[in-house]
Amino acid sequence: MSDKDKSSPSKPLRSSAVPRWDIETDVAIIGFGGAGACAAIEAADAGASVSLFELASASGGSTALSSAEIYMGGNGGTPVQQACGYEDDTENMLNYLRACFGNQADEDKLRAYCENSIAHYQWLTAMGVPFKMSELKERAIMALTDDCLLFTGNEKAHPFPEHAKPVPRGHNLEIEGDNGGPLLMKILTEAVAQRPAIEVHYEARALTLIQSDDGEVVGIVVRINQQEHYVKANKGVILCAGGFCMNEDMLRKYAPQFDCGLTPIGNPGDTGSGILMGMGAGGATVNMHECFVSLPYYPPASLTYGILVNDKGQRFINEDCYHGRVGYNALLQQRNSKRIYMITDVDGYGDYEKMSYLGAQVAGTGDTIEELEQELELPAGSLQHSLETYNQHAEQGSDPLFHKSEAWLRPIQPPYVALDCTLGRGPFYPFFTLGGLDSLPSGEVVNAEREVIPGLYAAGRTTAGIPRTASGYASGMSVGDATFFGRMAGQAAAKRQ
Repeated sequence: MSDKDKSSPSKPLRSSAVPRWDIETDVAIIGFGGAGACAAIEAADAGASVSLFELASASGGSTALSSAEIYMGGNGGTPVQQACGYEDDTENMLNYLRACFGNQADEDKLRAYCENSIAHYQWLTAMGVPFKMSELKERAIMALTDDCLLFTGNEKAHPFPEHAKPVPRGHNLEIEGDNGGPLLMKILTEAVAQRPAIEVHYEARALTLIQSDDGEVVGIVVRINQQEHYVKANKGVILCAGGFCMNEDMLRKYAPQFDCGLTPIGNPGDTGSGILMGMGAGGATVNMHECFVSLPYYPPASLTYGILVNDKGQRFINEDCYHGRVGYNALLQQRNSKRIYMITDVDGYGDYEKMSYLGAQVAGTGDTIEELEQELELPAGSLQHSLETYNQHAEQGSDPLFHKSEAWLRPIQPPYVALDCTLGRGPFYPFFTLGGLDSLPSGEVVNAEREVIPGLYAAGRTTAGIPRTASGYASGMSVGDATFFGRMAGQAAAKRQ
């Protein structure tokens, strides 16, 4: 086999062509982020020897770059939920997630995640992950205080309360500032180091899987110090190598609607290599066309009192939604609209210049709505009609067109301010992928007929997990999904004969 063939992730090496075994282990794991760390810990605790291979020179992955909110609930509520006065039924949590992702959801994964959510909370706290028994009640993308509980999705926004009772499930670690991800990975990395059965290899690039003639995955080829090493995995290989937001070719091929100048958020290793390895071994993929995308228009929370309009002066969303749902719908609007504007007033603009992630520039101001309409070059009367209709109903505490909750309804008064939320004109539109290998809740990768590929497991954004769309996403779903299903994959691989 040529060197080119060996280094192609989508072309597994046949075990009969392996010249030697340089490393032998029970479980080989590719990627030392949240999913890989949890998989390694569980596999080791189940009695397996583990070799963990990380492309970078340190652990972390995209988990370390995140706020590390963890979406948990059900089963009567986590200790934090209960301490804050919330009871969360498992079926209620399930109904909410079903409403979030519709027929794109994986029912088996949803149920496994919800039914075992409290056990996952207890496992995390046993690892030393700290959660404060407190709630942050303000509308925020993340808790910059050390408070724990937060509404991190669309739980209170139309139409989701029609499907499930609103309950906060975002659990932030007990640390101030946007430092949850580094703290979580520090704790998990220390837990890995405490287990003699886990051997970590940094600056180790996984090149391809090793597969027997009958389809069983028996190892991996990795490059360490410019040399190819052949790793024998007696029980299985777990792919925890992230998504593909850093791979423009894959994005263009599988998720073309998101190949439009968005800002990828993730680590440099999110190139889809783990997905390609799984595909090469016969693994099926699902949900590859979907990505998380956001328009982080709060903080300040006061901007929620404003309205978002397209270039026809028309509203298109209830503005109290989660920023991912708004970002997704704003992106859809821009297929046919040249501009997206946030229309607010001085009170709504508030502390925008002091605390904001949005990056949108002021596109216009006006003492009258007609003046603002002209400055934004909107069709005559369009914004005036939209704002008059909105204000008339907001005065009565209602929003019959888009059902924004009464808590965020008030008339927008002059003088007016418009922020340009158009993609490519300044605002921050971050994204990452939500598709990957099809897998069972155990982490076992399956083929197109949903038959298990022996010896192959995956977790984190290398798979299509709990979150399936930006429109139904809630902060904490990815870290919750990666850590939980990383654990399940580690347990399953360690038990395999």
